Formats: sequence, structure tokens, C-alpha cells
Amino acid sequence: MTRPWFRMRPRRLARLALIAAALVGAGVALAWSGPAIAGSTAVFIMYHRFGDERYPATNIAIEQFEAHLAELASGGYVVLPVPEIVAALKAGRDLPERTVGITIDDAYASVYRIAWPRFKAAGLPFTLFVSTDAVDGGFKDMMTWAQIRELADAGVTIGNHSAAHGHMAYMKPDEAAADIARATRRLDEELGRAPRLFAYPYGEYGRSLRDLVAASGFDAAFGQQSGATGAGGDVYAEPRFPLNETYGDMKRFRLVVDTLPIPVGDVTPSDPLLGPNPPPFGFTVGPGVDNLEQINCFASGQGRARVERLGARRIEVRVSGPFPPGRTRINCTMPAGNGRWRWFGTQFLVPPG
Repeated sequence: MTRPWFRMRPRRLARLALIAAALVGAGVALAWSGPAIAGSTAVFIMYHRFGDERYPATNIAIEQFEAHLAELASGGYVVLPVPEIVAALKAGRDLPERTVGITIDDAYASVYRIAWPRFKAAGLPFTLFVSTDAVDGGFKDMMTWAQIRELADAGVTIGNHSAAHGHMAYMKPDEAAADIARATRRLDEELGRAPRLFAYPYGEYGRSLRDLVAASGFDAAFGQQSGATGAGGDVYAEPRFPLNETYGDMKRFRLVVDTLPIPVGDVTPSDPLLGPNPPPFGFTVGPGVDNLEQINCFASGQGRARVERLGARRIEVRVSGPFPPGRTRINCTMPAGNGRWRWFGTQFLVPPG
């Protein structure tokens, strides 16, 4: 049996490590039900476009991307296929130190032209989440089904990113279910198998959509809230660090791929599709993480939020005012020692109007 492309090419990995050294020298969850199990943590990162400067908010420059690959291949990280990471998290099995999973959303043409050859050269696995209506439409900015099949046949994991790429958290349940089913059917027709992973369009989900995705038989689902992940978390609300031109410099990249989760439970509100605004946001930190007085939280558009500690391990976060309609985030971080950070992020949705 032929080995997957991402488990071959050790010489190329060695060459990429040399590139990494040169680049460095040039300066170049919704809620956790319990604490993370020691050794069972990972970081998921996400990309959209590559080398397409027309869309800086969703694009990574080629030189940035090459520097990321060189850093990941430098020997300090273990990049695993996303399904393997998900399986370990669900089973509570230990993962290698500094495990990283790579994801790409939307299947833009630059994935095939720019990212795919570089991933092959680096020998690094990744998951591609496909929105099927755009591919069916034959738009020039999108990959073709033949290209997606080429990646799938080579061992790339293909995930479901909905059919229409709409704001699904605001849809009625039957509409959202029909959209997911249509995407699943097209992916099965074109690839011969239905995807086991789902990524919410725009990273948007509420409790209802999360439950629908879980009931649809997926193994896990991914948002776009920043943060690390660990065993005991909600695999249908997995965090990912989005990377683009603004947030893709090497200092930030090294920071995020080296993070650890803040193991939390009893998160309020339980639904990120907000009713009360601002939300009464709080969480309980699991055992094994001390120095809770060092937790700092930041809200989109508002800066640092007031953090109150109730009892031994309960954290309440008070923002200065209501959030505007649309997506907003609260990120909480704390030092983890040895230059590393713990990170727990939540994305909230304020309904239009």
C-alpha cells in the first residue's frame, strides 16, 4: 500500500527546516464539560486564500505562508491529520507536545495553485472544507471538482462547509438541515464518500445549529473563535486561529501554534447566539490551572474587559456595553509558563436588528 504523501519526504522536511532557520535569521469551544487531560491538547489553524492580495482579510501572503510551513517543519511541532487529532481528543488519548492541525475553508483556486504544491513539498497534512454550490457554479476563483478529487485521492481530508455558505445560525432548522444535506450529497457524489468533519460558514453557530450538526453524524465541527483545544471540550465547537495578512506575521504565528487551552466548564451563556446583550459571560476553570488572577479578557471593539473572580475558580467577565449586530469575540488569556500562553476564545452572534 502506498504511504500517504504527508508521511513521506523526510529529506524535504529536512530542507524545509533549513529554510526555517534562514527565515528566522532574516527576521522574517463553546463550552468544556471538564478539564483538559494532560497531554491531550492541540491547536487548529485556518486559512482561506493564498497569495491573493485583493482580499487581505482572508488572504495569506505567499512569503508569510512559506514562513509558516518552515516553522512547522522546524522540529518543534507535530502536524497531524485533523481526523487523527479529533479522534484522540474524543478518546482522551495523549497527543504529542505542540500538536497542530491545519484547515482551509472554501476551496478557492489559490489552494490548488499555491498552497497544495507547498504542502506536498513540506509533507504536511491538511483538511479542506468545501462549500459545494460555489464549486458547482464553476466560478474562476474556485477549485474544480477534478482538483478537489485530486487532493482527496492524495490523502487530503475533505470536509463539509455547507452548500450555500450562508449565515446558518440565523436559518430555521429545516433550512439549515437541507443545506447541510445538499452539500453532503454533492460531496458524496463527487468524491465517493461523505465528509465526517464540518466547518461553520463564517465560524457562526448557535446552540440549535451546533446540535443539528452533531445529530447529522459528523465527528466534529469547527468555528473561527481563537483558542487552543483539549480533551473534554465540545468537539462540535472546536476553536481555530484564523490566519491572514494582518494576523499572519511570524511573531503571532509562533504565539498561537504554541498555545495551550484554558480548561473551562459551566460557560454562560450556553448559546453564542445572544439574547441578553451584553451577555453575562463567565466560566469555571478546571483543576490543574492556577494563578487565575493572571487571566485577562478582551472584547471586540471594547478592549480589556473587567474580570471578576468568584470563589476559587469561577471567572466572570464584564464588558463595557452592548455588542453591535453580527459577530463579536471575547478572548481570555493567561501565562502558562516557559513563555507559553493559555487561551480561551468565544465568538458571539448578535442577531440583525
